[in-house]
Amino acid sequence: MSTITIKAFAEQIGIEADRLVKQLGDAGIDGKSVDDSLRDEEKRQLLEHLRGGAKAAAPSAAPAGRGKITLKKKTTSEIKQTSRTGIARTVHVQTKKRRTFVKREVLEAQEAERQELEKQRQIEEARLQQEREAEEAAAQQAAEQAAAEAELAAAESPAESEQEAEVAEAEATEQEADTSDVQPEVEEAPVAASRREVEMPSIIRKASDRKPSSPIIRQAEPLPEIAAADPKAAKGKGKRKPFAGREELHVAKGRKKRKERRRPSNIKSSVSDQHAFERPVAPVVRDVQIPETISVGDLAAQMSVKSSEVVKALFNMGTMVTINQTLDQDTAMLVVEEMGHNATEAKQDDPEAFISQSQEIEVDESEWQPRCPVVTVMGHVDHGKTSLLDYIRKSKVTAGEAGGITQHIGAYQVETSNGEITFLDTPGHEAFSAMRARGAQATDLIILVVAADDGVKPQTVEAIKHAKNAGVTVIVAINKMDKESADPERVKQELATEEVIPEDWGGDVMMVPVSAETGQGVEELLEAVAMQAELLELKARPDGNASGLVVEARLDKGRGAVCTILVQHGQLHNGDIVLVGRETGRVRAMSDHAGAAIKVAGPSTPVEIQGLSGVPAAGDEVLVVDDERKAREAAEFRQHKDREARLARQQAAKLENMFAQMGDGETKNVNVLIKGDVQGSIEALTESLMKLSTDDVKVSVVHGMVGAINESDINLAMASSAVVIGFNVRADAQARKLAEQEDVQIRYYSIIYEVIDDVKAAMEGLLDPEIREDVLGYVEVREVFKAPKIGTIAGCFVTEGLVRRNAEVRVLREGVVIFEGKIDSLRRFKDDVSEVKSGTECGIGVTNYNDIKVDDQLEIFEKVEVKVTL
Repeated sequence: MSTITIKAFAEQIGIEADRLVKQLGDAGIDGKSVDDSLRDEEKRQLLEHLRGGAKAAAPSAAPAGRGKITLKKKTTSEIKQTSRTGIARTVHVQTKKRRTFVKREVLEAQEAERQELEKQRQIEEARLQQEREAEEAAAQQAAEQAAAEAELAAAESPAESEQEAEVAEAEATEQEADTSDVQPEVEEAPVAASRREVEMPSIIRKASDRKPSSPIIRQAEPLPEIAAADPKAAKGKGKRKPFAGREELHVAKGRKKRKERRRPSNIKSSVSDQHAFERPVAPVVRDVQIPETISVGDLAAQMSVKSSEVVKALFNMGTMVTINQTLDQDTAMLVVEEMGHNATEAKQDDPEAFISQSQEIEVDESEWQPRCPVVTVMGHVDHGKTSLLDYIRKSKVTAGEAGGITQHIGAYQVETSNGEITFLDTPGHEAFSAMRARGAQATDLIILVVAADDGVKPQTVEAIKHAKNAGVTVIVAINKMDKESADPERVKQELATEEVIPEDWGGDVMMVPVSAETGQGVEELLEAVAMQAELLELKARPDGNASGLVVEARLDKGRGAVCTILVQHGQLHNGDIVLVGRETGRVRAMSDHAGAAIKVAGPSTPVEIQGLSGVPAAGDEVLVVDDERKAREAAEFRQHKDREARLARQQAAKLENMFAQMGDGETKNVNVLIKGDVQGSIEALTESLMKLSTDDVKVSVVHGMVGAINESDINLAMASSAVVIGFNVRADAQARKLAEQEDVQIRYYSIIYEVIDDVKAAMEGLLDPEIREDVLGYVEVREVFKAPKIGTIAGCFVTEGLVRRNAEVRVLREGVVIFEGKIDSLRRFKDDVSEVKSGTECGIGVTNYNDIKVDDQLEIFEKVEVKVTL
């Protein structure tokens, strides 16, 4: 290890000695004077300090607040844009500029300091390089000297020369390794020798590194001068005695002699500084993330194995798959664990998580504002719900509904003397249970309409259950009080049996007698609604992104998907991006309940919007989002999940049908394809028709969609042998033409119970008729005659009923049936007759039966087909 005085080192690198002492003190080397010596470690420490100082010199050169000045400038401009709909809007653009000025003296000082440090670093690196080259030359000279000695020894004794050459080569290698260990600024890396060199047992280490317990070398000393060996001794026993003054070199057994002598080489391989490949000594266990579905190839890639290994593992588990086949999560986890890896369920990349996070707003209810109540009118069919709402709205809605019954949810906002009230009118027919359930979930109050002359009916009880499940306050309107048969007390008693107790009986339910025809009690009913709404303290978030609920949805031929929604929180604007169930889009147009175009809708406001990508399901949640791409991803994710669930249901239904047919024989099916005007009607129709299914006849709804009947619907009906049902919609010209050519039946309806009756009749037509036996009479055998060509003829007396030719007959002997057949001939005296009544005698011949005896009884009957009804 070389040393040099600080003064000489300062002259060598070209700086003052005092300055070098100061820099050594800054580098942490204290107590040095000009005449002191400087070691290599201290030089490296000084060099590292100078390198770190060069990097930190630039920011420390300019004092904060003095060496530079920063100027900031902000400008605002306006850009006017016009959208596709012709609406002009103004965009405010804000531009920010910043410029920084630095003093020239500061920059010059920084550059001078950097150049000085760089110069010192280059001088030091040059000196270190010279030292390394000198050390390498010395090592090379020593290696050459060792090689020359090995060659000299090889000339006198070939066997010993080989060993000595190996010793010299090992010493040269060790010397090179020691030389490389002291090289400065060079990171030590393990040298990977070839496999042949690693396994060689005759490599000899230096004496300083030798271990006494080494199985290869017991003792090795510097070689003395070689004495001549006795050739006769070598020939005689084949073993050579060790030379005088030197111990024997023991080599591991099984080692073949090297054919060629290796000369020590000073040339290093290009791969000598790299790691050699080593085979793992233990199996690698990986953590594999398994999503809901994964292909065999992807699963193999995650485990870093060949796809054939995964296919083999699945084959051993009893499953034959291909590389592109998709596995479910449970199967994939079993395979991973079978192959020795750790399987964990992957976290779903659910786009709805982003939607839910974006909708999380800090709720400060102190800033919420009062809103108008949402009231749902419910009750039994024909009890006057829509008529009562008509009187309040001063309009005629009932006349517009087919059959005089409500088949859609109507959403209206009415201005009354007690403020605005939003009404939802639900159907009362049995088939519209899902609509009533949605109405109960979206409302604040429920007006339960009960006819005073009819009392509580099944749909009334169902509406009460929906209200209780939703936890909504109920106000009972006893309607039709203008009729003579009105009995409000009976209505109260029937409601009390359903745990709806009026206030005058000590309960908490307000009951108001009203008449939708005369207007009696309507004002009192509205006052009751206003009072209950005030007690509920209804409030909503007045601003921010809107959220709400789908009341109804349909497909309009000119406007596309039209959706009626009830805004529950926030403000809905034209142009907002909405996520509605499985559909998404931008609000292109918005109108209120009267059809007037509006631009903004607040809480408790029913509106009709356009611009969705498809028709959503009634009851879906409506959310306004800021990111259109995320909304589209969430909609596609929901569609994918719905498609998978639908396919799973279809597969389960196929299996159930298959097992049912295997067990009970062939099952008749009535396939129907439903096209309707609104989503709610299709939902009600589907539910009602599915309820008609029995063990003998199944009703299958092949497809249900909003919109007119088109050509693709006819093609689907052809493929599935289905009847097309159009509910308040019609087929276009191409669909009608194709239906006539392919004999596909299209039926149009506007009232739901007519659809149910016709499908029920079609189901009854598919049922096999029931075979029933009708007993015609009983006959007593009194004599038996045998005719040569005819056979045995029974002389009988009709005791009960009558006997007909070609009727069925059972032969009874002592009350036991011994034969069942058919009457072949029927005679009275010598005449053939078709019928013989009670109290008369006749002759009867039975087909293919002659064992008739006296006192036998004959039971005469016939089989009748009876039509089966559901």
